[in-house]
Amino acid sequence: MTTVDVYDGLRREVLASIETRVDAADDPVAVRAITEMIVDAYEMRARRGDAAPLADADEMVTRIVRSVADLGPLSDLLARSDVEEIFIEGSRVSYLDASGRLRGLASPTSEDENRQIVERLLAPTDRHLDAKHPIVQARVLDGSARLTAAIPPIADRISATLRRYTVRHVTLDDLVRREAISPNAAMFLGATMRIRSRVAISGEPGAGKTTLLAAMLAAAPTEHCVRSCEEIRELSVPLVHGGYYETRPPGLDGTGDIDLRALVKFCLAMRPDRIVVGEVRGAEAFELTRAVNAGCGFLCTVHANGAREALSALVNAALMAGENVTESIVRRVYAQSLDLVVHVDRSDSSGEAVRREVVEITALSPSLGDDFTCEPVFVRSGPRRPLEWTGTVPERLADRIDRALPDGESLRRLLERRSAV
Repeated sequence: MTTVDVYDGLRREVLASIETRVDAADDPVAVRAITEMIVDAYEMRARRGDAAPLADADEMVTRIVRSVADLGPLSDLLARSDVEEIFIEGSRVSYLDASGRLRGLASPTSEDENRQIVERLLAPTDRHLDAKHPIVQARVLDGSARLTAAIPPIADRISATLRRYTVRHVTLDDLVRREAISPNAAMFLGATMRIRSRVAISGEPGAGKTTLLAAMLAAAPTEHCVRSCEEIRELSVPLVHGGYYETRPPGLDGTGDIDLRALVKFCLAMRPDRIVVGEVRGAEAFELTRAVNAGCGFLCTVHANGAREALSALVNAALMAGENVTESIVRRVYAQSLDLVVHVDRSDSSGEAVRREVVEITALSPSLGDDFTCEPVFVRSGPRRPLEWTGTVPERLADRIDRALPDGESLRRLLERRSAV
């Protein structure tokens, strides 16, 4: 019998013993006492030759107590500020640290233990992971992380990702210090947020879309009414005027769900200056076209490999609404209303930490047809190269920004002055 088998067997024995006697979370002292008694009994059997001896009985007690009363081996990972994401696949646990490197957990675990950890994370929420609900997303750990999990028959074993919100209050200046964006580009995006602009942030998963969205949202005037909609809330920028809204899955009876499209439609009735959609993937994209007609701005993220691909992704998502509109109509609405696409990516140089950076800021120009006419405003010539201004000043956007700037200032003068530094 391996050490992992012994550990798992003793852990199950402890769980069975405390099930009707104590609340593991509320009385860790009692859990330790029961665990010590069970481990001592095992050691006695080992001395008689009926079981394999333990290398360190005290360490075994500590591991079991941590598993039963806390979050097992995840406890140490969650105590570290540099761990961004934790992945569970059956009995295997791995994680991404701040450098962006994937590392394996040294401490052995079992699938049963990992399933128990996931269920403990979900316990304070209204979400369930069972045969009726084999996939789940929820905010956990007092709202500091997002858990996404699946079990059979959707997955062939427990499969979960725990994403921590390591950056809760970030500004554009913070991103400049991290070299994720240039000072000039940060000034440009900050100026864009002074008006009811329509901006999409694109990139692959983990590229820093939500972090940039939060930084841009923090640059918005406090008098703007901001309504933010997310499937699982990640944003936490303080809002003077506005609020945050989160979708709700169906209840145990299969009813009562509120999806992202319904939230966006709801927010349109609350006189927003800007609607924020954490991640556009479906019919909510069609409701953003209604936001345009209502005269409000929006800020959203979308998965895409580039700025132009992001435009197609928004159109395709809007068509999922199933409304009686053609692709050309949807494209025309976005072509005439969307101001910017900001594309972010991860830069991974050999031997260096992964860096998330803005690689392209593209403006949309007025188009005579229903296609997109794009003008790059800031570009990088390659990974970790400077984000440079192309000299382009998008006229449609500049006219509106100039009216919001102090007298005598203009977007062009600001860009030229910053570029000369």
